[in-house]
Amino acid sequence: MKKLILMLALFSAVVMGANAQIATQNSNGLDNIGIGVTAGVSTPLDFNSIFPLNTNVGLKITKDITPVIGFQLEGLAMLNDNHFSKAKTVVKAFNVGVNGTINLSNALWGYKGTPRTFEVSTVAGIGWLHECDIVDNSLTAKTGLDFAINLGKAKAHSLVITPAVYWNLNKIDHIQFNKHASQLAVNLTYVYHFKTSNGTHHFKTYDIGAMNDEINQLKAELAKKPTVVKEVIKEPVVVTNGTTKWVIPFEYGKSTLTNEAKFVLNQIGENAIVDVTATASPEGSVEFNQKLSEARAKSVADFLTNRGVKVNSAVGKGIDPTKGKTAVVTTVQ
Repeated sequence: MKKLILMLALFSAVVMGANAQIATQNSNGLDNIGIGVTAGVSTPLDFNSIFPLNTNVGLKITKDITPVIGFQLEGLAMLNDNHFSKAKTVVKAFNVGVNGTINLSNALWGYKGTPRTFEVSTVAGIGWLHECDIVDNSLTAKTGLDFAINLGKAKAHSLVITPAVYWNLNKIDHIQFNKHASQLAVNLTYVYHFKTSNGTHHFKTYDIGAMNDEINQLKAELAKKPTVVKEVIKEPVVVTNGTTKWVIPFEYGKSTLTNEAKFVLNQIGENAIVDVTATASPEGSVEFNQKLSEARAKSVADFLTNRGVKVNSAVGKGIDPTKGKTAVVTTVQ
């Protein structure tokens, strides 16, 4: 027994490890529901009297909680009476049951975002049997397999063949699984899977490993690109070749003077004669940068003129990668 438990634990670990990189999208309570119509035949499990076959028809509602686990609500009307019921009505009995399902195909080989064309699931549950005119109620159970053929591009339709045993648990004395009070049945069910909130008829999955690889690739590509600095340039007054040059900082994409820019401009003497040359960052279009640089040159020139400084020229040069976001004021000697 211990060896069996250990083998099952190892098997589960392998299955979970194989699917660790696949994540299934969460679904709401009304998602992954299907409705089906079913019909089939059955015969006593002890095979003492195989014919005539008992027939049944019914409805089935399915709900998948995950791609592996689900449940069914099944209601069947039982016809004929070969070793089944003593009722004299056309419908001999009704059986209503709740069955749990395990999708073996997805459990063993993983779910890839859409059902396989062919799938196998286990079915087991408990039910209630009501024999019609003799008013006899019994506890029942169902054990079987679902062999599903999923049809269409979206797999919205399924044909399911289900060989199963319906056990009448308390037909003979106390509750027991007894072949002399059970039916071996084969049913064919058509199931329509309603569309879910994710726009498909089934669960959606995401490959976490592939998404992480893509994110890492984008990070690597981003690291190769030059960083766009959006801070204002902060430089002291520069004196070159006997000519004083003031570097006036601007905010990214703007032509209005900042307090820092005004502080620098206020250092220029009122009697100075200056030339103003403005540039713009290289990220924008040629037309935009030309207009922006001209607007910056005008802002500086207007401020200096109002202070009494003579502006000899005020020119916008558009893009200048070396001076990006500045206007330069140079004294004229």
